[in-house]
Amino acid sequence: MSQQLIKVRPTKIELVKLKRRLSLAQRVQKIVKDRLSILTMEFLQVARETVKAREKLVESFSELYRSLSVASGYHGYMALEKELLATESEVSAIAGTRNVAGVRIPSFELTGDEKAMKRYSMIDTSAYVDRAAQSSERCLEAIIEIAELQRSLELLGKEINKAKRITNALEYVIIPSLQTTIDFLNLTFEERDREEKTRLKRVKMLIEEK
Repeated sequence: MSQQLIKVRPTKIELVKLKRRLSLAQRVQKIVKDRLSILTMEFLQVARETVKAREKLVESFSELYRSLSVASGYHGYMALEKELLATESEVSAIAGTRNVAGVRIPSFELTGDEKAMKRYSMIDTSAYVDRAAQSSERCLEAIIEIAELQRSLELLGKEINKAKRITNALEYVIIPSLQTTIDFLNLTFEERDREEKTRLKRVKMLIEEK
């Protein structure tokens, strides 16, 4: 594909400016490519962690379902529901960030010192309820982990697409256009030099003839 020439005046000063722009564009291209590699590696790592976290989430919910089924069978549905209603509470989390190649990746952490199994009556319940409470905590932790990883994937994916667009623009448009224009100016100056030498030779011959 032929590259479009950049409209500049055919002067040596403009040629120097173009060479500087080309050098800068090539340095930027290297930086963006290195950043793209880091972002891609991080994306793949987060994607692997997300797969494991989803498996963990499914396993935690399955375990919770089994624990609640056993607990409701042992205590009765009404008694278990009473304990669950009595232990209802708000869930809060601290949101932070970490920097990965200029991308602010979210970090979530559950807050509060009270565990679910400490909020119900230990006298009226059994180990089945304890296991259900522990399973519910693991489910909540898994949900928070999935939320963090999913948001990280979205942010990394957007930044990777942006870096790819910049890399493609530099590689296929900006740098080739600069190089083509530089080559064109070099040819123009070489042609001017040849014409000037030819003119000088002719002038010299005319002088000698006289």
